[in-house]
Amino acid sequence: MMNAQVAWGRVLRHVLLIASLWSSPLVAQGRLLRASDNDTLPAKPPTARLAYGPDSLQFGELRLPDGAGPFPIAIVIHGGCWVSRFATLRNSAAVSDALRDAGIATWNIEYRRADSPGGGWPNTFLDAARATDQLRAMARSYPLDLSRVVAIGHSAGGHLAMWLAAADRVPAGSAIARRDPLPLVGAVALAGIADLTEFRTYSRFTCGDVVDGLMGGSPEQVPERYAAGAPRQLFPLRVPHVQIVGTEDRVLPAAAREAHRAAATAAGSPFALVVVEGAGHHELLSPRSATWPAVLAEVRRLLTPAVATPDR
Repeated sequence: MMNAQVAWGRVLRHVLLIASLWSSPLVAQGRLLRASDNDTLPAKPPTARLAYGPDSLQFGELRLPDGAGPFPIAIVIHGGCWVSRFATLRNSAAVSDALRDAGIATWNIEYRRADSPGGGWPNTFLDAARATDQLRAMARSYPLDLSRVVAIGHSAGGHLAMWLAAADRVPAGSAIARRDPLPLVGAVALAGIADLTEFRTYSRFTCGDVVDGLMGGSPEQVPERYAAGAPRQLFPLRVPHVQIVGTEDRVLPAAAREAHRAAATAAGSPFALVVVEGAGHHELLSPRSATWPAVLAEVRRLLTPAVATPDR
């Protein structure tokens, strides 16, 4: 009788475990989050909505924590395959709000994508750069600590976050070179695309054939653009960068994340790879998912002055 009760208890615990797993979006492929799920997450209104240029897409949402400051800053860049139909800055509003609640000012930026008027090469890159450098002007009106600025981006936004961290590595003659970029202390890529050439080989399964639209041609046609705009081709970065990715992510599969780690390590680029078991692509932008502790921990780590403070 006792053995039967023990066996039944084990069966019951197993059933409850399966039920709890299916109630989580982090388990079965059919239950993983979609981009639209993050659009519906609650987020408190921003402190201010500010323009960084004349175009209707050149703006961002500033969120300030409670208190006097000055506050460290996270530049938040949404993804969406560098095209407008997949995501806007609403997709990254919840994570921006959660970082603000953790004591970090957030600058959640919109930008022109490859299919926006005036977007693609070079302006998608230059919009991210202008939004970043706009923090200097914003710091005159808001309590922002310009010595502690990190970029965090999801997917295509992760590509731009890593590119911002590589500002001093962009060839001077490039159309996307910056004369006096605001230094960052690091970048956090949430399933960010480090290698544009590699991503072209499998992007059709998730994003479509979008890279050539962003860059204005293939690597064979415009190699100098890929040399200036692909983070992997700019290694080693001067500041640390982190790649956070889920084991169920199809946009950045295991082979791609391992290639990123190998390239960064070989180049001597300060780098960390964080893999979250069971997470898909869009869990990375949800403060309600199992990925959130890792995201917050890595942002805080990079914003700690003892870890990385660039020369000014």
